[in-house]
Amino acid sequence: MKSLLAATLGLTLAAPAAFAQSMTLTQAEDRAGQVGSSDSFTGTAYVAPVFPPEMNDVSAGEVTFLPGARSAWHTHPAGQMLVVTHGTGWVQERGEPKQVMQAGDVVWCPPEIEHWHGATDSTSVTHYAIQANVDGSAVTWGEHVTDEEYAE
Repeated sequence: MKSLLAATLGLTLAAPAAFAQSMTLTQAEDRAGQVGSSDSFTGTAYVAPVFPPEMNDVSAGEVTFLPGARSAWHTHPAGQMLVVTHGTGWVQERGEPKQVMQAGDVVWCPPEIEHWHGATDSTSVTHYAIQANVDGSAVTWGEHVTDEEYAE
């Protein structure tokens, strides 16, 4: 009986180790990215995924906008967090004045609030865009930000 209890306890303690995974380090130069689609961006925006598909309901992209580049108007069903890492850019909620965002800033865009973000007309900006999926979707794209809206 004592040996059966010891064996059971040993298997119970060893079981989590059998399912344990090791950390994964992905070097920055190994993260694939691509120029953002002209359906979703004006100008040149480079988008590199940050989280692997294993993150399931959360996605993140490191997005670099060259001067004059910006996203189209869009919403997120669960909201979006922007963490600005380099440069200076603009962010705007529909119907509100655009705001300056710069390295070190964090921007919260609440769920279903229509907004855009990108570089200024003379500076680039890089940010991490983090959003959750709701029913398989993290974003709903709208129309492009016009040159007039961008210049306001």
